[in-house]
Amino acid sequence: MNAALRRVLIATTGISLALSMAACGKAGGDKKDAAASGDGKSIGLLLPENASSTRYESFDRPFVEAKVAALCADCKVLYNNAEGSAAKQKQQFDTLLAQGVKVIILDPFNAKSTQGWVQEAAAKGVKVVAYDRLATGPVAAYASFDNEKVGELQGQALVDALGPQAADANVAMINGDEADPNAADFKTGAHKILDTKVKKIVYEQSGQWDATIAGQKIGAAVTQLGKNGFQAVYSANDGMAGAIITQLQGAGIKVPVGGQDAGLDAIQRIVNGDQAFTIYKAYRPLADSAAELAVDLLKGKDVKAVATATVDSATDKAIPAKFLDAKVVTKANIATTVVADGLYKVSDICTADYAAACAAAGLK
Repeated sequence: MNAALRRVLIATTGISLALSMAACGKAGGDKKDAAASGDGKSIGLLLPENASSTRYESFDRPFVEAKVAALCADCKVLYNNAEGSAAKQKQQFDTLLAQGVKVIILDPFNAKSTQGWVQEAAAKGVKVVAYDRLATGPVAAYASFDNEKVGELQGQALVDALGPQAADANVAMINGDEADPNAADFKTGAHKILDTKVKKIVYEQSGQWDATIAGQKIGAAVTQLGKNGFQAVYSANDGMAGAIITQLQGAGIKVPVGGQDAGLDAIQRIVNGDQAFTIYKAYRPLADSAAELAVDLLKGKDVKAVATATVDSATDKAIPAKFLDAKVVTKANIATTVVADGLYKVSDICTADYAAACAAAGLK
């Protein structure tokens, strides 16, 4: 073979190899992009925070993922947590749109900020399922609890904890974040009960779903009203309740304090007699409902088989909705609520520090 022919063959072989490698690379790239978007089989899941409540990582996320997998074997859940930042959640939402998801389950950190996001998603044919909090904008469906009723349960549970002295009791209220529509519903529901069954609401502030702020606010209440200025504290959730109780204990004050979310630490405080009650919102049925709505929307089905009610938001009317019931948890019914439902084992609650209190409460 002469030198010229050998050079032609080498060049031709090199070009063929280069084209082959490029084709393989492109195929691999397409496969990766398809996986990212799920080929229309991906469902986005955006949860709001992981600091003031452990529920989102411990319960909501795994329950949603498990139910989606059970309903749609080839579906994938693309998950992110906003970590308490509306701006970060917006970035996560935009990323899901760019990835080509067709349905997003959204628990908004700031529900008032989502109108433009949801409108943009709708314009692209992407359906949004509002989860727990009702996002603004044209959401396709909503799964939550009857949040005003939750507030009523909180108010009545605080009245029950006060017992015969309720009618003469002054109450301090530490509400949730004013940017959260659920917080407004809890507050409205609680006032429905407390305004008619206690003497007076003598102090009321937003704790902004922040334990540190809640502790500061109740400290200010003690300074303003004195150690005997109130006989009970309404706290919108358990994270704030824990800080409130710590602050009150430091001031030598022992009064009933309620909460919400049935966090493990709250259950332990209830066993120990430090917290009067919490509100248990069964996370699995809520997560299951949201997953069912999302998969139905992905498959083009009518969501009314799951969403048996409707709700109005600040921007839209008659949104298909699924509402679930909540329960009050006190020391007397821990075994028949959070333990019976498998949320916690007795061994989770009754660690060494709480063994004696558990024994006294009959938790075995």
